[in-house]
Order: sequence, then C-alpha cells, then structure tokens
Amino acid sequence: MEKAQHTPVLIFVPEITPRVEFTFGFIFRTILGIEVSFTQKQSEFTQSDLPKINYSQTNLSSGLFLHSHSLLYEATVEDQKIESIEYEQLQLFFPTSIDSFLPFDPFACTFYLVTRYEEYLSESSDEYDRFTDSENLLARLQMHQKPIVDLMAFLVAKQISKHFPEFSFQRRSFQFLTTIDVDNAWAFKNKSPLVSFGAIVKAALHLQWNELKQRLVVFLGLQNDPYDTYKYILDTYKGQLAYILFFFLVGDRNKYDKNISHKNKNFRQLISNISSVCDVGIHPSFASNQKIWLFEKEKDRLEDIIDHPVTQSRQHYLKLRFPKTYQNLLKLGIANDYTMGFASLTGFRAGTCTPFPFFDLSKNQCTELMIFPFQVMDVTLKNYMHLNPEKASQLIEELMLEVKKVDGTFISLWHNESLKESGQWAGWRKVFEQIKETGLKYTYEQS
Repeated sequence: MEKAQHTPVLIFVPEITPRVEFTFGFIFRTILGIEVSFTQKQSEFTQSDLPKINYSQTNLSSGLFLHSHSLLYEATVEDQKIESIEYEQLQLFFPTSIDSFLPFDPFACTFYLVTRYEEYLSESSDEYDRFTDSENLLARLQMHQKPIVDLMAFLVAKQISKHFPEFSFQRRSFQFLTTIDVDNAWAFKNKSPLVSFGAIVKAALHLQWNELKQRLVVFLGLQNDPYDTYKYILDTYKGQLAYILFFFLVGDRNKYDKNISHKNKNFRQLISNISSVCDVGIHPSFASNQKIWLFEKEKDRLEDIIDHPVTQSRQHYLKLRFPKTYQNLLKLGIANDYTMGFASLTGFRAGTCTPFPFFDLSKNQCTELMIFPFQVMDVTLKNYMHLNPEKASQLIEELMLEVKKVDGTFISLWHNESLKESGQWAGWRKVFEQIKETGLKYTYEQS
C-alpha cells in the first residue's frame, strides 16, 4: 500500500541551529510523520502557501506565530527559569506571548525534556549516584504519568489544522516491548562453591530455614531453581518473540554485580539458547559505568557467547550520568539503549513514549544513539510504590492507555527473578501476562 503524501510544513527561524533541527525533526518527522523544512528568509516565508510556523521573536503577520524561547538558539547549558502554565489540563512551561498560537513553547519544552537538560545541571543524586527521580521536572509538576512531548506534538498539529485545512499528518502505530534484565540467572544453581558456602552460612546465621530447605531441594533436583523462569517467559510469548528483549549481565562479581560467572558453561548455554530465538542485549555492570575499558571487556564477552555484535544495552541499576554514559556507549558501537526510565516512579522520565536520538548537550549535537524510554519496572511497582499485583495491573492499564492515545511505544522492564511466582512475588505473573494481552489487543486494533 502506497504511503499517503502529506503537505510539508515550513518553519521560519532566524538561525538554523542543531537544536532547532533536532527538535522540529523529532516533533514533525518522528512523531507526526511529516516533512519539515526551514527558511531564514522572511520573503520566502511570507510568500509561501505551505502550512507554516514563524518561530522567532518577531511576528511577521503570516502563518502561525510562536514567540520563541531562546533555548533552541543557545549553544551552552545554563540554568533555565521554569514557569508553569496550565493548558488543556496539562502543566507546561516556557511561556510565549499573547499573539502566539500557543501560550507555551512546545519546541523549547520538548528539547528541555528529551535531552534531559536538567540532569546536566543537577548536583543531587541518590544512594547509587543517580539523578533523583523526585527532582525530575515532570514529577514536580505531577505530569510524569503522561507523554507530554507526544501530546504537545498533537497540540501543534491541531493548531496547524485549524489554520491550514490542507494539512494532515501520518498516524503511526502503537508498539509494545517487554524487556527482561538478567541480573542473577539462578538463585542457587551454578554459583561457585565459595559463594554458595557463604550464602548457606549467612542463611543459617539469620535462621532462614525456608531458604536452606529450598536450596536443598534445588540441589537434589527435586525442584527448579526459583530464578529459572526462562521457559515460562518464552512460553508466554510463544509465537510473539519479537515483542521481547533480554539483557544479560556478564560483569565480574562485586558489591552490586552478583551474576553467575561468564565462564560458567551453563550460563553461557542459557545466553546462547535465548539469543537463538530472541534479541539479546548487554546489561553493563554497575562497575563499568565510569570505566569504558571494563564495559568493552564485558561487551566482548557477550559477543563471544552469542557469536554476533552486541548493539543494544541497558545500564545495571539504571545508572545513567549525562553525558558520559551515552558517550561511552557510542564509542563502543551501541546503537540502542533502554535505560531511560524512573527507578522509583512509573511514567515518562523524558516526557515521551517515542524512541529518540541522544542529543549531546556538552557537544551541542545530535548523535546516532537511539534512546528507547520505558514506562514501568517490576521492582518500582512492588518495592518502591508498595503496590499489590491488582493495583499494579490497574496502573499499568492506565499507562498503556496513555501511550495508546498517542500511538507511542510502551516498554516494560522485568527481571527473571520477579517471575518466580512464589514468596513476595506470588501473583505477579498475571501482571506480566496482562501487558502482553493488552499490548497485542492495542496492536491488532489498528491493523
């Protein structure tokens, strides 16, 4: 079927900067699916019959005028004054002028949120040296549960349609992806004798008799290891494996990295088996975040196991520091990263449910690294928000609906150990299965 042709949009700007090209390209080309072109010539703009926006500080009495914020014309990272504006029940910022077609600057807002501008300036961090979720601007405005950037794109499209009836845009399709982080492949099996002995002594000292009993029945082969949920995961997505992506931690054991040794033949076989039917990416160790040589070493290990290049990643503990983490990924050939999301909250850390290229503010340039933001993590729901499976399912339904409204991409983050269906995780498999059912329903509704 031939793709429909849509009238391009002409943008007048006093200067075509990397920030201008990135932001307008993301809103128009990526989200709305239409072409955009720029001009710095007033005469070309005023004489054009195309749908057009004047993004400057001078009203040319032609097309749609938006009194621009200075952000897209700057080249450095400076503190920005944030003044909240309510518009159509949304809390937005960067006010414009009374003669602008919107009372806020959606392009400056988009750039500020998607580039994670505030994270370059923040000095606060949590116990893992991560940007504190509560400091996120959208969280402070209580707007982190909506894909603000995607909604702003549709608000812009709505205004253009009002003034230019010939304007139309490409409706995209809802997408969903379930991702699995394997921090610890097995609870008891395939650990070194020293690690296993230490765990047994610790359990005995703390009188954890249930754990000792469970270890014994696993070692005797009477019961599966509780973290061995791989067959369940693959069976759940049988025939739909394109919707699932695994990330494996193959770093050396230390305080925050507790996985099986990459030399263990059973662990290597597990990774190899899964990579033969699903996409597999790397879960760089906590220790590697500031050590590019260590990340390179771990990437080489995983490539040796799966026998093909590793191009996808998610940082362990979601440890993301701007711009260094992403710069390191780029240097080592990572094309797609899935770290962008909250640890203690659900929702939209960067304000969008649309994959976007990393814009490096320290170099003021767009890069080829694609960022895939996720909206919900299992540990967030249970350990941070203290939700039971029923409440978690309800929240996930609400988030998926928000993504569906803008035809975005819903990504969830799970761990193999949270799907063991016993102990504190009993009942959570239903939540996991619900995401697949709802995701497929929304996908088929538009086909």
